[in-house]
Amino acid sequence: MVNSIRQKQETTKEFEFTPRDFERVRSLIYQRAGIALAESKQEMVYSRLARRLRATGIRSFQEYLDGLESRQDSDEWEAFTNALTTNLTSFFRESHHFPILAEHVRGAKEPVTVWCAASSTGEEPYSIAMTLCEALGTLTPQAHVIATDIDTNVLATAAAGIYPIERLDKMPPEQARRFFLKGKGDRAGLVRVRPELRQMVTFKQLNLLSNDWPVQGQFDAIFCRNVMIYFDKPTQGKILTRFAPLMKPDALLFAGHSENFLYVSDAFKLRGKTVYELDPHRGAGHRAVPRRTEK
Repeated sequence: MVNSIRQKQETTKEFEFTPRDFERVRSLIYQRAGIALAESKQEMVYSRLARRLRATGIRSFQEYLDGLESRQDSDEWEAFTNALTTNLTSFFRESHHFPILAEHVRGAKEPVTVWCAASSTGEEPYSIAMTLCEALGTLTPQAHVIATDIDTNVLATAAAGIYPIERLDKMPPEQARRFFLKGKGDRAGLVRVRPELRQMVTFKQLNLLSNDWPVQGQFDAIFCRNVMIYFDKPTQGKILTRFAPLMKPDALLFAGHSENFLYVSDAFKLRGKTVYELDPHRGAGHRAVPRRTEK
């Protein structure tokens, strides 16, 4: 009975999507962006890439994937990567990190520079910028946020800095008034980040797997939250090894709530809940180490 229901569901799909197609997608997105898709993501992959088939007029996944592999410089690679990138975010997400950042930069030598390595639609880098303004006591501090993401679509949204007003529901009203402008007329129901705040943030496209990163240290802090979970351990180790030389000796590295870097790179030591700092005793090597295996 279960098998017959599953077969019926599969036959109602607009496009044929075989296990081989899924494995090809997994291989291509890993090679292109380092994302390690789990077996459980098959339906998600179908749903998101089916939109690309409709948009391009291609009638099968095999033809679509053949086209990608045969044209490595195709613009469709960007759309393919964007489609498979998850961009869940909010203002002051994982809020315990921001008081730690504020305390850190109050004692830092200006100008202060922070890299947000997975900016998504901009809520995280703007939260960082607001924290810097409040910590340094001015709307125009000597501070700069570099915000990068692999997804060009979300970067466009982030640079515009326009959001539904509901996104500010959990923000204190005084803070919302200080950093956002309410829309009027046909813009009612929307807010825009104040120009001073937007000028603090520079958005750039960056693939963490690329040989060349369009960023330059030394950073006072790096936010790389909830992105490493999409990479396997060797890839995580390589990225962390490249982070270390871009950080000031006392810089902080902020990770997501479900991420643990201790068994990935020996360049860092845990300072607090998902907050890391360079290990001065091992900083010279910055070697990646594999995660311990359970027996």
